[in-house]
Amino acid sequence: MRFGISTHLYHQQRLRREHLADIAGHGFEAIELFALKGHFDYHDEGAIADLKGWLADTGLTLHSIHSPIFDELKPGAPRRMFSTAHRQEPERALTLRETELALGVAREIPTGYLVVHLGVPADIAEASDNDSGAAQRTLEAIDALATPLGVRVAAEVIPNTLSSATKLAEMLENDVELPHAGVCLDFGHAHIMGDLIDAIDVISGHLITTHVHDNGGRSDDHLMPFQGTIDWPTAMMSVQKIGYDGMLLLELAGSRAPGAVLADAARVRRRFQQMLS
Repeated sequence: MRFGISTHLYHQQRLRREHLADIAGHGFEAIELFALKGHFDYHDEGAIADLKGWLADTGLTLHSIHSPIFDELKPGAPRRMFSTAHRQEPERALTLRETELALGVAREIPTGYLVVHLGVPADIAEASDNDSGAAQRTLEAIDALATPLGVRVAAEVIPNTLSSATKLAEMLENDVELPHAGVCLDFGHAHIMGDLIDAIDVISGHLITTHVHDNGGRSDDHLMPFQGTIDWPTAMMSVQKIGYDGMLLLELAGSRAPGAVLADAARVRRRFQQMLS
């Protein structure tokens, strides 16, 4: 398997070349771009050109883009959520527009996947945020934009009624005809929602990418693997059992200095490699 880092680690600051150099310097192969406008202005062609140059300089690949879910995530700053499943058409159209702009990165930089939230997490959702019909319409529209670019859409397991492993598998099998789409298994989210190992089995035919982080089973802490309560040896055995050999993409909190987080992440990578071998 390959190993990457989400730029979510740096989401409270503007993405810079040195961030990518530090990721590469710790032995990682790829990044997921966290499309948050205050972190990386995906509206700006110049910023996209800079990113393309930084990736070439550092030898990293752009594994995936995380579609916009907020306009801002800095502590204390006002923020607007982007919900793919909003019942109100203007809100849904805005989310689709922001996602299309983020996909503009893929027109300039080869990218395999676009990770998409269907709706928003249940603990912060308003009554109109998580409509299943709206989610399906938006997913179909995003897939129509992504497929011509060679990008596969990955619906992420997140804690709401639309996005459990079971619901995503049922939707892909019964409700939409999107042969290139699949599921992003977020290990931490699946752990909060119940049985992670069962979730791996349920999405076995649809798993195309991952988010890897840990927690204590209650809150979405984005801890380093082995710092929470996930049984990682069993989880790694399970993903091997279903034949997944793709990216393990670490999506970690930036609660400490990023260099220290990356040093720990490199040690975790080596532990995973030992388990998988």
